[in-house]
Amino acid sequence: MTWTAPGVTRPSGDTAADERILLPSLLDWHRSTFLSKLSGLTGEQLAQASVPPSNLTLLGLIRHLAKVERIWFRLRYTAQDIGPLYDPALGKDHDFEVLDATKAEEAYNTLLEEIRLADEAAAKGSLDDTFDVGGNPFSLRMLYVHMIGEYARHNGHADLIRERIDGTTGA
Repeated sequence: MTWTAPGVTRPSGDTAADERILLPSLLDWHRSTFLSKLSGLTGEQLAQASVPPSNLTLLGLIRHLAKVERIWFRLRYTAQDIGPLYDPALGKDHDFEVLDATKAEEAYNTLLEEIRLADEAAAKGSLDDTFDVGGNPFSLRMLYVHMIGEYARHNGHADLIRERIDGTTGA
């Protein structure tokens, strides 16, 4: 049986909450928006490059966002003693380039797990917590802003790819 990405319900959040609630809530909304772009597609469709000349795929975006979640929240923010999700020796864009449709469900589940672990890593932190990025202090607050931007950018990519795959459009 062919795996199909499940349906997703996007959360509605308090748009007047304080930052400690608002920023994680907005990130959750963008994460679920991305996942909703995948709903109902098979692994083969997720691996399909559909906006020539780009080779960008939804499966590549799934893998990339899982990597980004791990890097920012667990490797940088909480400095967990874990390795990278993908071998750096394979190149910085390896996450975009390995597109085995039979591993789409595994990649999807990896993204969900990295999101869960990222949320766990940041749950008790203060927005004023800082960590080093290239010799500069970076706050948890800025990390949320950065990740919201990361997902917003890739949600735009996902919109275009999904529309080309099956005509589906949406907010």
